[in-house]
Amino acid sequence: MMRRFLITLSLCCFAVTSVLADGCCECATKSYNPFFGDFRHQVALNIGAGIDSGIIVPLPARFVPFAELHVQYSVPSTLFYFPSRLSLNVTQTIGFGRRYGWDWDDYSIPIIYLTKDVAFAHGRNWYAGMGAGGGFQVAENDRIGSKLVFTLKLFAGYRINERATTEIYVKHFSNGNTAPENNSYAFYGMGMTYNF
Repeated sequence: MMRRFLITLSLCCFAVTSVLADGCCECATKSYNPFFGDFRHQVALNIGAGIDSGIIVPLPARFVPFAELHVQYSVPSTLFYFPSRLSLNVTQTIGFGRRYGWDWDDYSIPIIYLTKDVAFAHGRNWYAGMGAGGGFQVAENDRIGSKLVFTLKLFAGYRINERATTEIYVKHFSNGNTAPENNSYAFYGMGMTYNF
């Protein structure tokens, strides 16, 4: 338990310190950023299907009646010369039934959080990487027993045109074992980004 907490805390600290080290946005956009191309702002709309899993990167098994509707606003950034984006996120989790002993209706809770997504591999029309961040869910519950949440995401994107990109992802939310209840949320999802 403590090991998971330390890993999650380290990832969040890493993301926050990289934001502080970035300096101005002008510096972050001097090299090509596959998230943005020639633009400096991005909005995204994603939808994800819930997985009942207590591991950080869940396998696509044990799907549950739980979903997320996610919106995001992002600006360009860097992390040790890797192109990245800094994002403000709002996720509405939506439960609609019982499965595997959990009443998923109880977890229909908004989550507001900041993330740093880094493209560790990319070409002109594609990218893949990882993101991490932290924030708050509006209410604690018997699955994540705190308002404080951390997130980790793996993703890949393909540019449709200079403004629009489609992305797929797997995302994990937990409280990093900062409370006794830490059964996590996990989602497989897809969505669209629009640059302007």
